[in-house]
Amino acid sequence: MPLSLPPLAVTVVLLCLSNVFMTFAWYAHLKELSDRPWIVAALISWGVALFEYLLQVPANRIGFTVLTIGQLKILQEVITLTVFVPFAYFYLKEPLKLDYLWAAICILGAVYFIFRSKLAAS
Repeated sequence: MPLSLPPLAVTVVLLCLSNVFMTFAWYAHLKELSDRPWIVAALISWGVALFEYLLQVPANRIGFTVLTIGQLKILQEVITLTVFVPFAYFYLKEPLKLDYLWAAICILGAVYFIFRSKLAAS
């Protein structure tokens, strides 16, 4: 019997995977291709970003069946920060700063406000 996940779970999984590709497309060239011309970095980043879009577009289409566009966008931002902070720390060797915590708290506030009507209905 095939495993059937709820649309929200599929959306979150696809957006997480999409964000891994997006983060690499946007920032890995700063470490890996800093000695190459920007056009080379851009072309390689576009190639990586293709995989991001192959996951992100279906994620948004599936997510839009159960979330408003605002909820979908805030969910994306939460996932982006969740993927970016470990990437910055482990891959780019950036120091952890309290600013990441403050940003996360602000995004949690955005999550509350954008999802509060859904929370009140349950």
